[in-house]
Amino acid sequence: MDGTEGNAGQPGPADRSHRSSVSSVGARADVLVYLADDTMVPLAVENLPSLTAHELHQAVREVLQLPDVALDAFALWLVSPLLEVQLKPKHQPYKLGRQWQELLLRFTDAPDDDVAMDEPSLQFRRNVFFPKRRELQIHDKEVLRLLYEEAKGNVLAARYPCDVEDCEALGALVCRVQLGPYQPGQPTACALREKLDSFLPAHLCKRGHGLFAALRGRGTKAGTGEQGLLNAYRRVKEVAGSESEHEASLSPHYRAYLLKCHELPFYGSAFFHGEIDKPAQGFLHRGGQKPVSVAISLEGVHVIDSREKHVLLGLRFQELSWDHTSPEEEESVLWLEFDGDNEGTPVNKLLKIYSKQAELMSSLIEYCIELSQATEPATPQESAASPASAAGSSPPPTQHPQLRRQGSVVCSRIQHLSTIDYVEEGEQIKRVKPKRSTSFFSRQLSLGQGSYAVVQPTESLEQG
Repeated sequence: MDGTEGNAGQPGPADRSHRSSVSSVGARADVLVYLADDTMVPLAVENLPSLTAHELHQAVREVLQLPDVALDAFALWLVSPLLEVQLKPKHQPYKLGRQWQELLLRFTDAPDDDVAMDEPSLQFRRNVFFPKRRELQIHDKEVLRLLYEEAKGNVLAARYPCDVEDCEALGALVCRVQLGPYQPGQPTACALREKLDSFLPAHLCKRGHGLFAALRGRGTKAGTGEQGLLNAYRRVKEVAGSESEHEASLSPHYRAYLLKCHELPFYGSAFFHGEIDKPAQGFLHRGGQKPVSVAISLEGVHVIDSREKHVLLGLRFQELSWDHTSPEEEESVLWLEFDGDNEGTPVNKLLKIYSKQAELMSSLIEYCIELSQATEPATPQESAASPASAAGSSPPPTQHPQLRRQGSVVCSRIQHLSTIDYVEEGEQIKRVKPKRSTSFFSRQLSLGQGSYAVVQPTESLEQG
């Protein structure tokens, strides 16, 4: 599998069980397509081996009676506990499923026994290439609900790291959807306590007792958990004049949840598994490696600490240069280069991400950049002369800026990275103490507004 075969990544929150999507194969087969809320769409199809993802996608849309925007908003994915792949319309899911073990051997480090037992399911999920600006224009309640359910699953699984305040605000909207409007005097606290993990990520739901539990609290603010969620639930605003029908009246809350998620810079990303070097510590300079998730979206790349659930590095495509090496060359590695500083002096930094999915990540970065270059010139025109504006309709809500709280989980922690600082001297690349140099890679976004600078070597270099 290469960059033309779809996007593969690390399994997401929907992988709660080992599920199969095909119960029989012949002239007519029964196929199950899973939605983000774990419900199933049963399909009876003919000629399954030759059926394309586009044809199955159309069948799902017809069963769910989704509008045309769903063609772009969603894609079919093959997902298992070990790997997930977004399919292109031309792909034949059945044939890819038959090749699943080959894909696992090529793109994962899973043990042979796990590979032999693994089986993918078909899932109807958000398309990585669907822009957030178009998501803001959606009004169909079922499309909004499916997008909400997927985003909620990513937040609860901590795949989308969130600050406590945001977890509470998002959890409050889930409370509104599941429990209805907040009613003073009702036993709401008991209902929240019983289903706390339905509203908040697991690491905020853990309850302990005694001194050790308090010491393990890691400085969590007062009000976290039940009380903080209850306070946020009280603040959820009802929409005046909303439709009386229950499902229709939930649409504003689905939209509010998605708008809040749009503040997260990695929303809508494809996720990949990798490892990075830890900074050397102690007299023996021991380091080791730590597991990370690499989130790639239309807007950039984020490296997330898989254990601590916070961002280590976030880069827009204008701020990076990249390349990858394959196992045939040396080892499978994605290289990210970006501007930084060392002891106050500007330098170029290299981050080495070890992953058997490096080739896939590199291809996805390249394709996202191509899409951004193709759509960037049209964006101002769309804003200035959109049909909605011409008809006098109100424009879609303005997207809020990304959060920049001190210590926010969405902010980069470059000090936690082990990077290579380098300069170019003549024809050689050398590690040195911080001085700026020319770019090590040629692959980067070549837009006029890019902030990543190709820099020149200084005359005197102090080698380390």
